[in-house]
Amino acid sequence: MYAIVEISGKQYKVEEGKFIDIDLQDAADSKFTSDKVLLVSNEGSTVIGSPYVEGAEVSGTFMKNFRDKKVLVYKMRPKKGTRTKQGHRQNYSRLMIDSIKAPVAA
Repeated sequence: MYAIVEISGKQYKVEEGKFIDIDLQDAADSKFTSDKVLLVSNEGSTVIGSPYVEGAEVSGTFMKNFRDKKVLVYKMRPKKGTRTKQGHRQNYSRLMIDSIKAPVAA
């Protein structure tokens, strides 16, 4: 069973017992519940929402906040002597999906 859920304006494919990395949320070690489920698929039967599936719900637990690997941006203009080196680390929250509640019709 999997579902496509909208979190912070982005869409993620989620499955029970797996985790996803989403943009930073200030909610470490707390519960998460969302009813913005766009699609639910369960053993061949698929329910698509318009825009959301009524009666569907995804719940999970925030595990930790962390930072991704550093991405280096290096700009150089040849024969001009200008160089710029810049680094960036994106902040993420890890979310463990506990359950996907499908509507009765699915």
